[in-house]
Amino acid sequence: QLQFVESGGGLVHPGGSLRLSCAASDFTVAGYVVGWFRQAPGKERTGVACIQHSSVATIYGDSVQGRFTISRDDAKNTVYLELHDLKPEDTGLYSCARDRTLFRICGFGTERYDFWGQGTPVTVSS
Repeated sequence: QLQFVESGGGLVHPGGSLRLSCAASDFTVAGYVVGWFRQAPGKERTGVACIQHSSVATIYGDSVQGRFTISRDDAKNTVYLELHDLKPEDTGLYSCARDRTLFRICGFGTERYDFWGQGTPVTVSS
């Protein structure tokens, strides 16, 4: 089964930072939107950040705007998410996925995404 491999999660104190990675090995990310999503315990998966092909545009969820930064390195087939000023409500399983269609604009509708990874857990606690 083709999927991303996420890494970089962990336990961090409020106000701390993390850098998550989302690596693809058997398919390409070049030309495709890639999104990061978060699922908090007992809640539905929600979009956190999204990046278009060639980094022409990015969008962020309202709760993370100004604190998280998404980036991509198509040569490494990897997308990153930098998390800063973390809050307890940022706790959750972070996963990434790729759009099914080339050269689309960003969006958080999960039905358009494929190659979901297993996720990397982030816990923000004092």
